[in-house]
Amino acid sequence: MEKILNIARKLIPRPVFEFFQPWYYRFLALSGAVVFGFPSRKIKVIGVTGTKGKSTTVFLITKFLEEAGYKVAAIGSLGYKIGDKEWPNNLKMTMPGRWKIHNFLSQAVRAGCQFAVLEITSEGIKQKRHLGIKFDAAVFTNLEKEHIESHGSFENYYKAKQELFKKTENIHILNTDSPYFDLFSKFLAKKKFFYSLKNDFRFKTGLQGDFNKLNILAAVRTVESYRVNNETIQKALDKIKNIPGRLEFIEAGQNFKIVVDYAHTPGSLEAVYKTLRPKTKKLICILGAAGGGRDRWKRPIFGELAEKYCDHIILTDEDPYDEPSEKIIEDVASGVKNKNKLDIIIDRRKAIKKALTSAGKNDTIVIIGKGSENSIAVAKGKKIPWSDKNVILEEINLK
Repeated sequence: MEKILNIARKLIPRPVFEFFQPWYYRFLALSGAVVFGFPSRKIKVIGVTGTKGKSTTVFLITKFLEEAGYKVAAIGSLGYKIGDKEWPNNLKMTMPGRWKIHNFLSQAVRAGCQFAVLEITSEGIKQKRHLGIKFDAAVFTNLEKEHIESHGSFENYYKAKQELFKKTENIHILNTDSPYFDLFSKFLAKKKFFYSLKNDFRFKTGLQGDFNKLNILAAVRTVESYRVNNETIQKALDKIKNIPGRLEFIEAGQNFKIVVDYAHTPGSLEAVYKTLRPKTKKLICILGAAGGGRDRWKRPIFGELAEKYCDHIILTDEDPYDEPSEKIIEDVASGVKNKNKLDIIIDRRKAIKKALTSAGKNDTIVIIGKGSENSIAVAKGKKIPWSDKNVILEEINLK
């Protein structure tokens, strides 16, 4: 059904489609809910939104609930999961389309899952993919400027995220450390739970960085609202050594550290750099920026941050979409004043190879932007198979 409507959309003149677009999106979402029998009413759905930390928080909530004995389904940029069955998210879209999401929830119900944990994006809400879903809990991680071109303004961006809290009447989980806390705390809910790093962090974890502590606390407060105890949470944390593609350390017998991370905002990049900088001799940073006209304003800031924290900067391709890679990299490079620190290597494999050959004992290589993604998005909607982690391991084995 959704495919048929998408084909019809392409045949309709653009001005006509844009006029009816909101109703088109609503129809798709609500028709999906009807066709699949409103599956969200038969399972507890937890929605996680924010600029950063959504994927990690979804991952942690899922692991904590599973440790407590629940069967859990999950959707996010890290992939799909229904109980023990897991498969990658190949859509280049964190939150799937309306029929897909209701179909997924229907499958989760049939598999006997008691919970579904969903990563909820501003783009997904803008396109009404959340409609027809009954959310039992809404989680707010944090807020930064992001997707400004798409939404038209920062206000429109956060208003999209607020929709999740307007629709969720039972449980709200809120980060009081965020300067934007008040934007999300004003909505009514039967129960509200708060978290902050200003309180004692009482858990042991191998995950590094204060941002991961906040993600853990978001997940802790969420599962505590479903009566999961701290002993169970700690058991789950003891088993988690890495979050795929999120400050993930790659071990292959080398005498230096290699880290893969998905960071895609100035705040998240700086948090990664601040975590790694004090623990390394030389910090070698590989980064780029997503293309297709996305958030061009932040590209020079990426360069400035890299110059501030990194000893060697290698700018490379990330997801150029329909924008020339050279233009994207030029924008990032404009933020780097000390060009002696800078190499530009558009081919991402060659960039990684250059870093591996230049790293010495006790140095750290951090590869930013792709995380656990399995493709690079290029022009005309094409995707090239890709994995930072796999390429790293291949190149180390070739050394």
